[in-house]
Amino acid sequence: MNQTRHWQDGQAAPDAPDAAAGGAHGALRGEDRGEQTGRPGQAGRTDQADQAEQAAADGASARDALLRVRSEVGKAIVGQDAAVTGLLIGLLADGHVLLEGVPGVAKTLLVRTLATALDLDTKRVQFTPDLMPGDITGSLIYESKTSEFTFREGPVFTNILLADEINRTPPKTQASLLEAMEERQVSADGVSRRLPSPFLVAATQNPVEYEGTYPLPEAQLDRFLLKLTLPLPGREDEIEVIRRHSAGFDPRNLGAAGVRAVADAADIDRARAAVSQVAIAPEVLAYIVDLVRATRSSPSFQLGVSPRGATALLNTSRAWAWLSGRSFVTPDDVKALTLPALRHRVGLRPEAQMDGVGVDDVLGSILGSVPVPR
Repeated sequence: MNQTRHWQDGQAAPDAPDAAAGGAHGALRGEDRGEQTGRPGQAGRTDQADQAEQAAADGASARDALLRVRSEVGKAIVGQDAAVTGLLIGLLADGHVLLEGVPGVAKTLLVRTLATALDLDTKRVQFTPDLMPGDITGSLIYESKTSEFTFREGPVFTNILLADEINRTPPKTQASLLEAMEERQVSADGVSRRLPSPFLVAATQNPVEYEGTYPLPEAQLDRFLLKLTLPLPGREDEIEVIRRHSAGFDPRNLGAAGVRAVADAADIDRARAAVSQVAIAPEVLAYIVDLVRATRSSPSFQLGVSPRGATALLNTSRAWAWLSGRSFVTPDDVKALTLPALRHRVGLRPEAQMDGVGVDDVLGSILGSVPVPR
């Protein structure tokens, strides 16, 4: 088994090697056999080989573009490489990401910079106690000139929606995002309107201030593909942040910082197609299921991971394997995504909290106890 560096919160992602075109070569070998035996179907095999070569080339091009995105975001963001990779995995797996960190660790700037590097439209909504559902999804407006109601789109009609401090708005407004997150549409007056593609909700919340907040219910937390924790930067990273600001860096002017678009929605579409072809062995699938089932029997958890969490771990592991330049998923890929994919889908028992045990601690113990396939 190939050994890979783990990606998890607070760790930089490794550079991905060039993609191999093994599928294309295999198809070409099949074509050669057809020529030697004189059997019909040579044209069909040639078409398959061409398609395989084109798919491999598209996948390699898309991977290169997304790796450039990481470098481009680094022009404005220091020390949050894992969060950048997590957001890219969210886009590749067509999911949503919950960002948790204390104020001032560049959560908002991170999302804005990523959208700029990907040439995607983004909108920011500050969630407050008086925010109404229609302020997010849009609402029907009466037009006096036509004496008719027309739908005015809300900020959810974008590629990347930054839901800032999502836990500061009441559950009714939080729930207004459920249809958009799950169905990629907004319904009003009996009409469903499709959202742009790609569509990702990047929601932020503060882990230290709980007064006046409305914690997200488990059903909505389960809609997030990943929960990423943004740590405070290390000493050297913090020195670099201060150095950039002393040199005139303006977080409100990304263009002046040199951030430019190096990828687009077409690259994401090609990348998603490549990720869907990443192979996963039955033993690794069983390993994912064993990890998930272990959370349900853990004495420290009162709520274990649902089957949706298992599919999330599968999809994110495939995306991470592809970003790492491999066409198959290893157990190390699963381990690397276990914490961000599962930590928000479990609930600690009160006695575990009183003992000072954290969710990540328990998940780490489960990773150490569940047998790893060889």
